[in-house]
Order: sequence, then structure tokens, then C-alpha cells
Amino acid sequence: MKTSIYLFAGLFLLFSAAACEDDDDMTPVIDVPSTYSFIRDGASSVSFSGQSDRIAMAEETISAMKDFDKTAEDLSNMFTNANSPFTDADLNASSKSVRSKVAASSELFASNSVRAAEIKTDFDGWLNAQVSEVFPARDVLATAGSPGQIADGSSVRYINAWGLEYNQAFAKSLIGGLMYDQIANSYLSPLQLDSGTRRIDNTAGTIEPDKSYTAMEHRWDEAFGYLFGASANEATPLSDVGTADNFLNKYLGRVNTDVDFDDTALNIEVAFRRGRAAIVAADYVERDAQAEIIEDELSKVIRVRAVYYLMQGKIALEAGDMGGAFHDLSEGYGFVYSLRFINGTDGDNIADGYLETIRNAGGNGFWDIDPTALETIASEIATAGGFSLEAAAN
Repeated sequence: MKTSIYLFAGLFLLFSAAACEDDDDMTPVIDVPSTYSFIRDGASSVSFSGQSDRIAMAEETISAMKDFDKTAEDLSNMFTNANSPFTDADLNASSKSVRSKVAASSELFASNSVRAAEIKTDFDGWLNAQVSEVFPARDVLATAGSPGQIADGSSVRYINAWGLEYNQAFAKSLIGGLMYDQIANSYLSPLQLDSGTRRIDNTAGTIEPDKSYTAMEHRWDEAFGYLFGASANEATPLSDVGTADNFLNKYLGRVNTDVDFDDTALNIEVAFRRGRAAIVAADYVERDAQAEIIEDELSKVIRVRAVYYLMQGKIALEAGDMGGAFHDLSEGYGFVYSLRFINGTDGDNIADGYLETIRNAGGNGFWDIDPTALETIASEIATAGGFSLEAAAN
């Protein structure tokens, strides 16, 4: 009897081992390059020119918000790319625009066009208010309840009646509303990557007409482009991380200089390479695992900088440095606004609740906000991000 049992067990183990070997043989082999360089038939299969265009458009728009000769129509035209608004002729000739991709992700807004329109209107409002409220008061010293200029060390800041710099709110909110939303909630989402026949086509190696990439490969590259699209060398984007643009790339660099988070940039860059290589190998489990790493690390960038600026604002307020405080809080306001794009369906409630406190509408805005309220918000953001307040605040 024992002999029969042992014989059966041996045959079962032999069969199981053989099955495992067969499974291993079927596992895709992922060839991860040392740089973000992918070649098909002798040509690069990486393309994200549209993302580079939008970053450049956003850069010029932010600069124009400090040009007192600009009109509200000028700024709106830059946001929508209408009537050749840019100094770069190539941008004017582009079919892309910044506004069209704000709050436009597959996951959050495909079935919520009303909310998408409301968010776009927020951005429109900041552009209009910069011209209608701040520009006319540019030579006036700001006071509580009145817009104007305020000193921040050797710099001059231009604020609204309650202390907000509209250009900072606009720029930092774009980090969540354009860059992060498009990366995490659109291009790295299976809703985009696997849309239609993209998985079947990618597995078969079917490339787009007159292109060198599959549709899935291109979507992944477009996500890469919203972070590294202004880098001097796309293959080695960490060589100028933090200086390539003034949006998500810049603040990835800032976070990465903090010893508490100094593996963030490398984690993201490696995940982009490994995920792209997984797509080439048709390993969609690995692709999604790398997408999750990217999303987690980028959400950490937004949370860390929100905490940092709120705490810097608190410190400056307590020291009586109102100009420095208002500048930090304006940046913090934009990063807190960006939280709505991280937290899915709860994002709006979380961000709006914090913004209401920071706005201090029942008082005089930043002029008399309670510094302890800022620390409370910062602490909650840090807890939600899985890091300490102290780690992000320094």
C-alpha cells in the first residue's frame, strides 16, 4: 500500500515539476535596457512630442502671467492654443493645447464631464483674475482685503486680496490636473493601454500606420513624456531631473534631494523602463506592476510638496514674514488642489475641504490664517501618504 502511495506521489511531483517547467517556458522574457531606448527595425519606437509641446506651452503661459502687458484674452489663447499665441512658431502650428488635457483622464473624467468642466473653469478663472485683479494693482502695496505687491526678501510677489499668487496656484495645480492626471489616470491605466484591440495588437506586434510603435507602446511613452518630455536626453532623463521643466519634473527633483526620499526619481525611471520593456514582451502583469510603482511614487511627490509648502508657510507666518509665507502658501495651495487627482472619487472632497481651510474666507485669507490649521492639514496629508510630517517638512 505504501509503495503505491509513494509511487503515486512521485508521479504527481514529476508531473507538477514538468508543468512548472512548461509554465516557465511560457513566461515572457523581459529585456530591460539600461536607458529609455527602444528600437524597432533600426528606428526608435519612442514618441511623445505632444507631451513636450504641452509642457512648453504651459511654461510660456506661466511666464505670461507675470507680463503686465498681457490681456485676459492673450492668456486664454495660450491656454487653448488659439490665434498663434506663442513665441515659438512650432507651438503655434501644433494641434495640441494645455486646456484640452486638463482634467481629461480616462479613469476620473470619461464619465464625469461636468466635473471636468468645473475644474477647467477654475484654471480659466485664475488666468482671468490675474489680469482683472492683480495687474491693475501691480504698483500698490497689498493689504488685507486688497490686492497688490508684497516683498519676499529681494523678490516682489503679486497677490490677490487674500494673499494668493494666481500664477503659483495655476502652475502647481497643473502638476496634478495635467501631468499627474494624464500619467496615472489615463496613459498608465488599463482603460487606455488595453482600449479596443490594443492588447491583441501589441501581443501580435502590430504597429500603428506609418509608425514604428504599437498603440500600447505609444500610450506608455506619452505617460513618460508628461514627466520627462522636456529633458535634454530622453534616454537618460535623470541627468537633468529637477531642471528640465517647472512642473512635475522640477518637483520630482526637489523631492529627490531630500535624504528621506532620495530613491524616488530612480524608482520612477526604472519602472518606466521596465514597464515599457514588459509591453514589448507582452507581459501585462509586469506592465501593471510597474505602472503602480510610478503612480505611487508620483503621488508621493505631490503629497510631500504640499506638506513642505504648508509647513514653510506656517514657519514664515509665525516669524512675521508675510511675503515669504504667502508665496509658500500659494504654492501649497496648488499642490493641495492637485490632491484631487490622486484620491479617485474621494479626491474632490479631500482637496476642497483642505482648500476651504487654507482659503480662510471667514477671515482675511492668508493674512490671518491660524498656523496650527496648516500643520493639521499637513499632518493628515503626510499620514495619508505613508510618511512622517518631519520627513517632508524639512
